[in-house]
Amino acid sequence: METKPFLIGGEWRRTDNVQEVRSPYSGETLAQVSYASRVDVEEAIAIASSAASEMRALPRYEIAEALRRLADYTKAYREDFARTIATEAGKPITAARGETDRAVSTFTFASEEARRFTGESVPVDTQAIGRGRIGFVERIPRGVVFGITPFNFPLNLVAHKVAPALASRNAIIVKPSPRTPLTALMLGEAFLECGLPKAAVQVVPMEIEEIDLLLTDERVAMVSFTGSAEVGWKLRERAARKMVTLELGGNAPVIVDESADVAYSIERTAMAAFNYAGQVCISAQRILLHERIADEWTSRFVERAKNLRTGGPLDEKTELSVMINEDAARRAEEWINEAVNAGARLLCGGTRRGAMLDATILTDVHGEMRVCSEEVFAPVATIQTFSDFADALAEANNTRYGLQAGVFTRDMSRAFLAADALCYGGVMINDTPAFRVDNMPYGGVKLSGFGREGVRYAMEEMTEPRMIVIDPTH
Repeated sequence: METKPFLIGGEWRRTDNVQEVRSPYSGETLAQVSYASRVDVEEAIAIASSAASEMRALPRYEIAEALRRLADYTKAYREDFARTIATEAGKPITAARGETDRAVSTFTFASEEARRFTGESVPVDTQAIGRGRIGFVERIPRGVVFGITPFNFPLNLVAHKVAPALASRNAIIVKPSPRTPLTALMLGEAFLECGLPKAAVQVVPMEIEEIDLLLTDERVAMVSFTGSAEVGWKLRERAARKMVTLELGGNAPVIVDESADVAYSIERTAMAAFNYAGQVCISAQRILLHERIADEWTSRFVERAKNLRTGGPLDEKTELSVMINEDAARRAEEWINEAVNAGARLLCGGTRRGAMLDATILTDVHGEMRVCSEEVFAPVATIQTFSDFADALAEANNTRYGLQAGVFTRDMSRAFLAADALCYGGVMINDTPAFRVDNMPYGGVKLSGFGREGVRYAMEEMTEPRMIVIDPTH
């Protein structure tokens, strides 16, 4: 079997340290991937530092045109990307195509922002001392960005590191998830065709031990991490003197009041709870229903979950496929059983076959159960009821997390109340917390993160504001 090389300085390299990538569905070995040595990582940092200087000197139109070419390449190879995602991540092929389309949009947004991203004029004659002076802010690229990406969106979440880094004239070193490196390496191939300095993006699978080099080296100015809260906050402590952004997890709530469109809210919530086996940071995990509609809504929701089409990720009809590995499915199964033993009622699912976990719905739950208090990251949803909307808001806030929340209501006063009261980075009215488009600011509060993604917002994180004041009279 051919060993996949990694990308450093525009060149593909192999080492003796080789790791297998296996299909979550079949268990077969898809490829072997070379892992960078400590010397390789040190060289990647030096090369990225030089590339960052090259990127900073480029005119905006060249970067914009290159990012457009990267978008076009991704679109041209849409099916190849999608099949790679489906096989190595276990994501149903229809969802994998959707992820590829989103990555095309991410690079397109970055191309557009590269032309117009700049600072602002700042009036400094607001005090007498500033009379006659001109002030403005420039956005200065930080230099080298280290991007750490997860398995669940192996293309688009890599794009959300790479695209804004390039658009804001930085260089970036990407460490892909060890479970899904093939898609990131394929994107590295695409990058080499776009016309930017070839060392501006380096895709470097590495052992956990090597990460510390990038967290402590002063030439690396920023760390952009997407993953678990536990790991993310530890990284931030370790890289205390760097700019660090964290896009972490959550246990997102959905509130459905008695005025909501029942059929629409059920369909959207089913997608949000069970899409990609719930392995999404903004998956709908905690469902809060008004007591007047709870019985009907729950019955229809359970029926929808039971009828999800399960199967292999390459089957066009599959809606629910395997989790990333058997350990992840077993962990979720343990949490389900723990909840049932503590008094929760299992309405459907709960059955595991290897890495396949059936869509699971629990009720009679409470906040001390891990299926409510932590991120289950599996096709598991809990249902609670409320009689007073204020109580629903309070229960939705009863968590250490705060990424996104969803509220279904036709009452505009409640919509505005929820928008104000819910302690989340995003509040989606008449949709689920899983709603996201790739140019909107995306990130959480509390344990769910620090900083924002979404192309322009990530570009702001990846640059320093520099204040410039000119006295033209001297």
